[in-house]
Amino acid sequence: MGNFWGRRLIALIVDIIILTLFMWILSGIVFWITASMGIFSTLTYWIFIGAIIILAYFTYFEGKTGKTPGKRMFNLKVVAEDGNLTYKKSLIRSLSKILYLPLILDLILGFIFVKSNDRFLDRVSGTRVVPSDHETQQKNDLTRVE
Repeated sequence: MGNFWGRRLIALIVDIIILTLFMWILSGIVFWITASMGIFSTLTYWIFIGAIIILAYFTYFEGKTGKTPGKRMFNLKVVAEDGNLTYKKSLIRSLSKILYLPLILDLILGFIFVKSNDRFLDRVSGTRVVPSDHETQQKNDLTRVE
């Protein structure tokens, strides 16, 4: 299981790098526009825009395919316990990723209150992260039974 948690951590780091690069490019464009127009007061909203971008990134990728680019690289996938992964569930499980402190708190609460070692918001949203090859293995097992 340690390998699994290591893959999850590295997948998150990859996603953070992608988001950071995107935010740097977007920040440069926004700063250039605000500087040329002389409306620096709009930069006070940047932290909220950044939070929305982070939520949109994780919600979109996990809601659509169950995989962010980082998870895809490390063969991980978000699945719903009821088999129906929705954007709402993806949004709920992504709320703690806006800042590092809520994410750490989410992990700690998950280890304290959730017996499966998932994050607390995974339990609230009814989701969990599994290896992608786990799904392929289940399909192969079903094929063998038939």
